[in-house]
Amino acid sequence: MQRLAVTAKIRMWATGIARPASLSPPRVIEFPRQRDELRCRLNNSQPGGFTLLEMIIAIAIVALLLAVTVPSTQRMYQSMQYRESLRDVLAMLSTARREALDSGRPQDVRIEPYERRVSLNGEQRQLPEGFSIAVTAASELSDGAVAVIRFYPEGGSTGGDLDISSPTGRGVRITVDWLMGSVSQAPHDQG
Repeated sequence: MQRLAVTAKIRMWATGIARPASLSPPRVIEFPRQRDELRCRLNNSQPGGFTLLEMIIAIAIVALLLAVTVPSTQRMYQSMQYRESLRDVLAMLSTARREALDSGRPQDVRIEPYERRVSLNGEQRQLPEGFSIAVTAASELSDGAVAVIRFYPEGGSTGGDLDISSPTGRGVRITVDWLMGSVSQAPHDQG
């Protein structure tokens, strides 16, 4: 333990007037070197770190937090993928309709359900693993592996339905109206 002698050259009276240091003797103040030394003196024990029980409790709390947050993070990520996939497919169908009206030429949206792929004019959107697509489309334009929904310049289309399902079972039916070519969506059951 270190002993430090602290002497002040001038002391202040309670009124704020300075007085010489010779009127009061120097005081000796003791400072503990470390917080553990003070703890040892108070508890009469050896200095140390954490006890085994404290470490086990801390690890258990961290494990509990991870057990709660990791599954919810995965569900949130899957939900984000699902919404993004739906937006991409809806945007592609709407873009095909708009391009058909603007260009005066038919536009084909190709859907490959086994590959989980939707494409328009060379631009492709791949749905994530675990998602599924079921398509109902005109048989004149479609073959066994690829379904085609065509949008015409006068505003109509061949029409069709796309059922997109996520790994969790959530699903949406995207409907393309044959008369007006409008694109809409509604939830559907997996039953």
